[in-house]
Amino acid sequence: MIEQTKLKYTRTHEWVHIKGKKIIVGMTDFGQQQLSDITSIDLPEPDEHHYDAGEEIGVMESVKTSADFHAPLSGTITATNTELLSRPELINSDPYGRGWIVEMTPDSMVELNSLMDIDEYENSLPEEE
Repeated sequence: MIEQTKLKYTRTHEWVHIKGKKIIVGMTDFGQQQLSDITSIDLPEPDEHHYDAGEEIGVMESVKTSADFHAPLSGTITATNTELLSRPELINSDPYGRGWIVEMTPDSMVELNSLMDIDEYENSLPEEE
């Protein structure tokens, strides 16, 4: 499991783990809780398309709704977690580990500066009632 304090976050609940010149991307615990039980995921094909930051890269279906998944940075997807095709519930049960979604090669690591750290992300979440 990846330590959450070392991650960067988007407003659309994706987390980013820096791994050398690549990034690993997943859905935050809060994001997966909002969806409830994830039943399927559409993953992009690696190396077939360049994505801009914020662009939809896939869709997750849950018992409650469907939700788009977005590229946190501009770049190319180099790998997908194909285990999710048969076990999408890993996003719910292990969002910061085996539930990772894609690996990307970003155009520029400078874009990471536009993402939030853990404190900023947690402060952006709605308050529990």
